[in-house]
Amino acid sequence: MINPSIEKILLAQLNKMSSEQQQQVLDFAQFLAKKKPVGMSGKDLRRFAGTISHEDAKLMREAIEEDWGQADLKAWCNE
Repeated sequence: MINPSIEKILLAQLNKMSSEQQQQVLDFAQFLAKKKPVGMSGKDLRRFAGTISHEDAKLMREAIEEDWGQADLKAWCNE
């Protein structure tokens, strides 16, 4: 059952969107409503555990930390 206050806000936002944006919202809502997600289960992914070398993992961690340090956090705020 839909929360009436959320429905009101959602409809107000949808009214501000183009038809293309409204379609994207619909597609996303339908994706979220799927009972069974598409993809592999965690159990199926276990076979990949430990397959990344320590050196590759270190490089990946450094790249993530380097990129995160460059994030403009104010861009995500309404300040």
